[in-house]
Amino acid sequence: WHITASGLNLETETCGEEGNMLGKRCKRRTLLLKTLYKLVDIGSDSLGLKLAKIILELKVSGKNLLNVCKLVFKISRNEKNDSLIQNDKILDSLLEVLRVEDLQINNEAFLYCMGAIKFISGNAGLLNEMVSKGAVEMLLQLMKQINKINENDTRFSSLGHLLVQLTATLRNLVDLPQSRCELLCSNAVSELCVVLEQRVNDKDICTNVARIFSKLSSFNDCCAALADCSRCYVLFLALLNKYQKKQDLVVRIIFVLGNLTAKNNQAREQIFKEEGSVNSLISLFQTYYEIDLNVEKWKHEGESKTSKHPTEAEDVLIKLIRVIANLSIHPSIGAELAANHHIVTLLITVLEYKAIDECEELVINATATVNNFSYYQVKNSVIQEKKLPIAELLLNLLMSSNMDGILEAVRVFGNLSQHQEICDFIIQRKVYKFMIALLDAKHQNVCFAACGVLLNLTVDKTHRPILQEGGGIQKLIDCLRDFGPTDWQLACLVCKTLWNYSENISSAGSCFAEDDANTLLVLLTSFLDEEFALNYSFDKDLKDYHRAYWETEFKPVAQKLLNRIQSLHALLEPLVITSF
Repeated sequence: WHITASGLNLETETCGEEGNMLGKRCKRRTLLLKTLYKLVDIGSDSLGLKLAKIILELKVSGKNLLNVCKLVFKISRNEKNDSLIQNDKILDSLLEVLRVEDLQINNEAFLYCMGAIKFISGNAGLLNEMVSKGAVEMLLQLMKQINKINENDTRFSSLGHLLVQLTATLRNLVDLPQSRCELLCSNAVSELCVVLEQRVNDKDICTNVARIFSKLSSFNDCCAALADCSRCYVLFLALLNKYQKKQDLVVRIIFVLGNLTAKNNQAREQIFKEEGSVNSLISLFQTYYEIDLNVEKWKHEGESKTSKHPTEAEDVLIKLIRVIANLSIHPSIGAELAANHHIVTLLITVLEYKAIDECEELVINATATVNNFSYYQVKNSVIQEKKLPIAELLLNLLMSSNMDGILEAVRVFGNLSQHQEICDFIIQRKVYKFMIALLDAKHQNVCFAACGVLLNLTVDKTHRPILQEGGGIQKLIDCLRDFGPTDWQLACLVCKTLWNYSENISSAGSCFAEDDANTLLVLLTSFLDEEFALNYSFDKDLKDYHRAYWETEFKPVAQKLLNRIQSLHALLEPLVITSF
C-alpha cells in the first residue's frame, strides 16, 4: 500500500485474493493494522475515514473495533465532513458492524458506532441512502435485542446510552415515507412502547420516543396504528405525571394525544377511562397556567420582550387545550367535561388574562373548547352556570380584528343564545349589531354562525324587529343568494330566520320591502327546483349528503316561506318570476 496525493491506495495482492478482499484471512494483517493505526495520528479527517473503512473491512474486534468506531464518531460530529462520509461510503461499514458484531461483547463499540450513524442521519441527503441500505430494519432488530435485557441485568444502564443514540436516529429517519412504512410493517409502535415502559426513568430516551411518535402521529395510517396500541395511553399519562415540568417532553406527548383524539372516538374513550387521566390534564393545565402567568408579569415589568411566537408555557397550553377540545367531541365525555369546575374555570381564566394579540392560537383554542362545552345542554354544566361572565369575555373577541377569534366567539354565542338571559344580553349590549354586520363578511362559516345567533334571537317575537336594523333582511337574502346552492345548511338557517321574522305579520308591506320580496320569490322558486338546486359538482359522497340535506331540511322550510310570501302578496299585482 502507499499514500498518494489523492489519498490512500492498497495494493490488492498484499491484502487478499481476487482484488481488494479484506478480512481476518488477509495476509500480513497484524502489520497492516499497526501501520494503519499509526497513520491515524496524522489527524486528517479525510485520511481518517479512509483508514477507518479499511480497518473495519479487516473485521477487527475488541479494542481495535472500539477505537475505530471512536474515530468515525469523532469525524462524523463535524457537519463539514458529511461529503467525505458520503464519498467514502463509510455508512456501509458502520451498518455492517451493527449487523454482524455481538452486542453483548461490543457494547461500547456499538455506542460509538450508533452515535456516528446518528450524526450521519442528521444530513437529509444521506437519509435515503440509509433507508435503502436497510437501516430501519437493522435499528429495530437492535432495539428488540436491547428490550429483552431486563433492568436487573448489569448491562441495562449502559445500553440506555445506546438507546438514546438509536432512538435519535429513528426520529431522523421517520421523516421519510419509506421509513414510516417499514416501521408500520415491523410493529415498531409496540416495540417503542416497550422502550417507554422499560426506560421511563430515562428522560432522554423518553423524549426521543415522544419525538418519533409526534412525527408518526401526524400521518393518518401511523396515527391509527398508535391509537390501536392500547397501552400507549397509560404510558403517556405516566410520563406527563412524572415529567410535568419538562416542557420539551410534555409538549410532544400532548401533541401526540391531540393527534390521537382528533378524529378517533375510541382514542378519546381510551384516554378518558384511564384512571386519573382528567386530574392529570387539570394538574398540567394549572402548572403551565401559573408558569405563563409569571411570564406575563415579567413582560409587564419590562424584563421580557414580547414575541410573536408562543412561549414554552403557551405552547404547552395550546396543545393541552386542543386535547381537551378533542375529548369533548365525544358526547358523554363532552358532557362530563362541561360539568368539570376546574377545567371550565381554567379556560375562563385564560380568556381573562390573555389577549388575542398576545397569543392568538391559545385564545382561539380556549374559545373553541368553551364552544364545544356549550353545545352540551346539561343541568350541571358549568358553562351554563357561568354563561353571563363568558358572554362578557366574548365581547373582547368580537371587537378584535382577528376573524378566527371573532368566528369562535360567535359560535359560542350561537350555543348560549338558546338561553333567554343571553338573548337579553345580546339585545341590551347591542351584540346583535355585530351579528348583522358579520353577514356581510363573505365568509361562509362566519355567516353561518352569525345567522345561527339571529335565528335564536328571533324565536322571541319582541326581538324580531332588530332584523330591520343595519339592512339585516337584505343581508340575509344576500347570504341565501351567495351561499345557498353550495351550503343548504346555511340556506336553511336563513329561511328559518326569515320564517320567524315574518310570523304573525298580516301585510306584505310591514314584512318585506317589495324588492326584497321579489328577490326572495325568485331565489326560493329557483332553489326549490331540484334540477337547478342540485346542479353543482361535488364528489359522490358530498353530492349525496347535499341532496339529503336539501330534501329533508331546506326544502320543507323554504317551501313554507315561499308560500307565506306568496300569500302576503296575494292582493298585490302578480309578480313576474324570471329565471335567476
